Amino acid sequence: MFDVLGISPQLLFGQILLGLINGSFYAMLSLGLAVIFGLMSVVNFAHGAQYMLGAFVAWLLLTWLGIPYWGALIVAPILVAGFGMAVERAFLRRLQSLDHLYGLLATYAVALIVEGLVRHRYGASGIPYANPMPGGVNLGFMFLPYYRVWVVGFSLVLCLGTWLLIERTKLGAYLRAANEKPDIVEAFGINVPRMITLTYGFGVGLAALSGVLAAPIYQVSPSMGSNLIIVVFAVVVIGGMGSISGAIVTGYLLGLVEGLTKVFYPAAAHLSIFVIMILALLIRPSGLFTKSP
Repeated sequence: MFDVLGISPQLLFGQILLGLINGSFYAMLSLGLAVIFGLMSVVNFAHGAQYMLGAFVAWLLLTWLGIPYWGALIVAPILVAGFGMAVERAFLRRLQSLDHLYGLLATYAVALIVEGLVRHRYGASGIPYANPMPGGVNLGFMFLPYYRVWVVGFSLVLCLGTWLLIERTKLGAYLRAANEKPDIVEAFGINVPRMITLTYGFGVGLAALSGVLAAPIYQVSPSMGSNLIIVVFAVVVIGGMGSISGAIVTGYLLGLVEGLTKVFYPAAAHLSIFVIMILALLIRPSGLFTKSP
């Protein structure tokens, strides 16, 4: 069948794997955005910079302290999440009662500052990060790297776990209620401002964790987040702002669509996501996975 189409199995399955890899990062990053927007109504334009910080902190931990990838997978998201919570307490909390545009502009300013400081200190060129799981398995029609399998599997487990936490636990119910009825939640003795801060930190931590996972695949650079964030926002818009399941499913699907488009029409691969976004907005402006009012 592949010979009839004029496509080699290596190319097809290689692009499917690449689509799953990209889809894993799209899903994790859009999941963090959906958590923050759905529970705080904040459009976090600093998400790309926080993703980049996760990768840079992992590299710094390895370079300065000798902490390997597996340690950075835990430490880096915690450190970046702490930075995010400080930003929320210092700036975003004061803007929460205002229009969404103010939060977007504030987080965009944070992204520009963070990216500019990192570029000034380390330059604009990419920095390699050693692969913690070298090697792979030869399937005959393609070579399957172990680390790529780890990234896809880990992201699937993380996305499913986050969905279960938000949608199927009492804690998730409190988080959703804190955005809609904070007075009622406070009547149960819950500190809503602290919950909001922790929620933002959790979303930022997801972005930083994605950055750590991306570091061995893509070179660590100040622009790695800004190159990705527009696509991630398109994923969130298609799935529905604040939709946890929409962010996950749409992220993986669009990663596969992008990968397959590179096989059949490479010139349109990157544009395919935005074409789908326009069609989704025309068909269902609120998002494909949001509930009808």
